[in-house]
Amino acid sequence: MILINLLPHREAARKLRRDMFNLSMGAAFLVGGLVAGAIFLWYESQITEQQMRNLLLKTEITKLEKQIKDIAGLESEIAALRARQQAVEDLQSDRNVPVHLLTELSRQLPDGVYISSMRQTNQSVMLQGVAQSNERVSDLLRNLSKNTPWFSRPELVEIVAGTVALSPRENKRVSNFTMRVQLMRASEAEKAVAAPSAAASAAAPVKK
Repeated sequence: MILINLLPHREAARKLRRDMFNLSMGAAFLVGGLVAGAIFLWYESQITEQQMRNLLLKTEITKLEKQIKDIAGLESEIAALRARQQAVEDLQSDRNVPVHLLTELSRQLPDGVYISSMRQTNQSVMLQGVAQSNERVSDLLRNLSKNTPWFSRPELVEIVAGTVALSPRENKRVSNFTMRVQLMRASEAEKAVAAPSAAASAAAPVKK
């Protein structure tokens, strides 16, 4: 017996394939949408977390900047206090500077040299005097430069030949000089005095 299928099987098969394709496409779109949504939500969570970290960092940076400003203010206050303390110490130690000035000057004056006037401006001292010769002025410069810690950077401003009347009939040639020298502070002079002593103690042999 011969069976003949008169139904449109090709159309049915084509429709079935089309339905399967549409179903697979829908499933793919659904899966793709779910994956894309999951990725989007993951990125959103990462962005939110990073924003929270940035906010935390910004807050901490603001706190640190405030602390740095406070520390800078404290450092400036400490520096000002130290400057005031140093100024007070300098004033206290400089009370005896005029005594040291006169004492050291009298010690360093060579024979045949005397000071006629002396003027101090801050740490600069202007000396005017008379010497028997230019060589005595050179001796005074050398003494003030090397033999005392209380004076530094002596500078000869002017030297002029002159005469001194020893008697109505006798005149002597002299050298009138003007000299500038820097007066050291007491603390600096004490350090300069202590340095050679410390060096000598360090260089002294140890007795066994």
